[in-house]
Amino acid sequence: MARPYSNDLRERVAASVELGRTCRETAELFGVSVSSVVKWSQRQRSTGTAAALPMGGNRGRSLEAHRDWLLERIAAPGMTVRLLAVELRDRGIVASPVSIWRVLKEAGFSFKKNAVRKRAGSARRHA
Repeated sequence: MARPYSNDLRERVAASVELGRTCRETAELFGVSVSSVVKWSQRQRSTGTAAALPMGGNRGRSLEAHRDWLLERIAAPGMTVRLLAVELRDRGIVASPVSIWRVLKEAGFSFKKNAVRKRAGSARRHA
């Protein structure tokens, strides 16, 4: 994965634009792309710093607070992950089926095919 440019370079580039150089002149002077100069100077104007935003890391799970409720509801017959997403939305919690599935998987659930579905067999399979 690529690393961001140093904050020192970003600050010097943004300062150069603030002093009156054009973005193209600044890009040529510092050896970076014009789009980088534009983005860094815009960030400098809007936030006060041209520093890079944090990369990577572990974002917290927003559904951990609702874990017990999810485990209780998934035990109901006929309940699916998509129905859980709808019920959560009705409660004012926006969650995708994937994020719900992550909570269920961490709780030990697995996606297994079962005999109840009566899947069609192959043409070569004889009864």
